[in-house]
Amino acid sequence: MSEVKAGTWVEIEKILLTPEQRAPQTPEDTHATPYLMKVAGFLVADAPTDSEVTIRTLSGRIVGGKLKVVRPHYEHSFGETIEELLIIGLGGEL
Repeated sequence: MSEVKAGTWVEIEKILLTPEQRAPQTPEDTHATPYLMKVAGFLVADAPTDSEVTIRTLSGRIVGGKLKVVRPHYEHSFGETIEELLIIGLGGEL
């Protein structure tokens, strides 16, 4: 595990409900997994990954949890480019 420096943008994870604490009416596959919270913010003190840390969020909240991701980023997209829509944006002509 490498040491992550204070002030680094990170993502933490915290278990809010263990499987035993989840509502009995949840679907079986859901009920078997913990209910997790993931929060991004700036690391308050140097710490190795997978250790319990404290972060300060962009809104100034102080939150604790297990350090999981260093410099998290969004990985989703809106899918493949649809060329017909590009042409519409050009007034229907290339």
